[in-house]
Amino acid sequence: MSIQLIASSKDLQNTDGSDYIVNSYHIPCPKYDEAHKESLENPERFWGEVAQCIDWSKPWKKVLDNTRQPFTKWFVGGELNACYNAIDRHVLAGNGHKVALIHDSPQISTIRKVTYNELLDKISLLAGALADMGVSKGDVVIIYMPLIPETIMAILATTRLGAVHSVVFGGFAANELASRINHAKPKVVIAASCGLEPSKIIRYTDMLNGAMKIITVKKPRCIVFQRRNIWESPLLEDQVDWDDVMKRSKPHPCQPVEANAPLYILYTSGTTGQPKGILRTVGGHLVSVCWTMKTVYNMDKDSIWWVASDMGWVVGHSYICYGPLLYGATSVMYEGKPDRTPDAEQYFRLIDQHRVNALFCVPTALRVIRRADPELLLGRKYSMKSLKTVFVAGEFCDYETKMWAEKAFKVPILNNWWQSETGHPITALCLGYGYSPSLPKYSTGLPIPGYHIDVLRENSSEAENHELGRIAIKLPLPPGCLSTLFQNDDKFEEIYFSKYPGYYDTMDVGYKDEFGYVYVMARDDDIINVAGHRLSTSALEDVVLAHPDVVDAAVIGVPDPTKGEIPLCLYIMKQEAKKNEKQINEELVARVRTLIGPIASFRIAAAVKALPRTRSGKIIRKSIANLARSMLIKISNAVEDPSVYVEIKEVLQKLGYAKLAPNPQ
Repeated sequence: MSIQLIASSKDLQNTDGSDYIVNSYHIPCPKYDEAHKESLENPERFWGEVAQCIDWSKPWKKVLDNTRQPFTKWFVGGELNACYNAIDRHVLAGNGHKVALIHDSPQISTIRKVTYNELLDKISLLAGALADMGVSKGDVVIIYMPLIPETIMAILATTRLGAVHSVVFGGFAANELASRINHAKPKVVIAASCGLEPSKIIRYTDMLNGAMKIITVKKPRCIVFQRRNIWESPLLEDQVDWDDVMKRSKPHPCQPVEANAPLYILYTSGTTGQPKGILRTVGGHLVSVCWTMKTVYNMDKDSIWWVASDMGWVVGHSYICYGPLLYGATSVMYEGKPDRTPDAEQYFRLIDQHRVNALFCVPTALRVIRRADPELLLGRKYSMKSLKTVFVAGEFCDYETKMWAEKAFKVPILNNWWQSETGHPITALCLGYGYSPSLPKYSTGLPIPGYHIDVLRENSSEAENHELGRIAIKLPLPPGCLSTLFQNDDKFEEIYFSKYPGYYDTMDVGYKDEFGYVYVMARDDDIINVAGHRLSTSALEDVVLAHPDVVDAAVIGVPDPTKGEIPLCLYIMKQEAKKNEKQINEELVARVRTLIGPIASFRIAAAVKALPRTRSGKIIRKSIANLARSMLIKISNAVEDPSVYVEIKEVLQKLGYAKLAPNPQ
């Protein structure tokens, strides 16, 4: 049974047919209970104590300023520097010889270990180079680089100056990069010459140069890190070589900033419209991610911690860069795929070779490995003795994959739930407080301290236990969550706080059980979760609608055994279309790949005569998505022409979906 189709956990059964009994999992944890209660009843005292996990150059005057919700401020008046906390303080404490980063790139057969000393030396010089180019407090630097240590150096060199970084995922095409440059108006762009995909090289500077041709703001200076052992890019005007500027520059000291100064901008999805940039502040973020390394993930200072993600996503920011380095641990950076660089044994090899203690990945990675090596003919060659836990987040983890992975890795597979907006987990098991690593089936855990979670009905009343509703977080949000949207306070309030006054609207649907465990069941209709990457349907539709032979379109998410979800597009052809459906489909796939990037996994499109619309003109996408999943569709009275579902069902069935779908009612 798919959890996404369950109406209530009361009807839930295990795969062996036995009843699901949640209380067999719940063992009281007094240390967690006390911490969670204290965090809600006395947040100033709780977070004031937690904040001692990092170093402050100037103490705060007030822990919490909640006078202007939802624009909560934490550690008001305190000053600190992110780079100092991630690097300098460990070196000053005598731990500079310790390995900070392990970069493993099997495609080019390299393993590189970078110490805290080496990071400090190179970051200081790069900060000096940025300062020479005019970067100072509050300025924006865009970073367009793959998963290499130099990306973290670029991030921390930016923060060393008190400037603001915005990392753009290297899989995004020139148009996407240009939209972010136009919006953020960076003084400098730091890029790599290329990135790696299985069996091919992605030339980043080609996309960078394309973006520079179409931006409408002042052209920023560019620093290019040449990966000379892979591909060296010819440098254009306003571009300088990373190595050259490092040779010319001098080390630059850390510049403290106020705790509520911006740390970074993270654009949450590809978009051809107005970008939505999450703005995170320095103090709250550093405190929360450093604290969760022990509290949630139970890591020690000498732990080897591996997050299988990219720096362009929130988990890369929080738990490849900031979390482990603030904590003083060692962070693994794996530049490869679960199954194709070169084979499905790589995750097992890394764990064994680098003595990894905890792995954090998306469930898709586990599904991919299972598909490629179901009997572990490759994986069983390696020892998993160092591994304690595998954490998964970013998408739904099906039970069969979880069970297989626990046998494969010989450790618990623990779900946790959070969002780009929160920057760290909302629900999890706080292993550092003494919880045993065991979760109720399908649960994402308990609220971590700082989060007051309610499940609300449409009328804002609180749902009963096991009753589905909108998951909402009572204000104030804890430290580390988004402070606003970059240059758009009004949109920030409208998107997240208008539906349920006094709450942050997660836009996720789920329920709680009688012990407070949270179950996340569904996501906002306008987001497709492709292998943990949240992509906007409107962004995809914008590309489709730009085709000269398309008059209307709807993009939905449909199930995929590997990626969890992939986009499916239904469109209406113009009557005077010059090309046939097959030609249009091929061009749409090519357009999305060019303008959004291959991460969208866009490959399914079909023409229909009409789409279901309300009388006000809104396309009812959820009904199409439910139909594709063979769910019963109850046609709303607001639908202008219910007969359109007949053809849509036929088209979906030809595409391999809606095979068991009952007729819409």
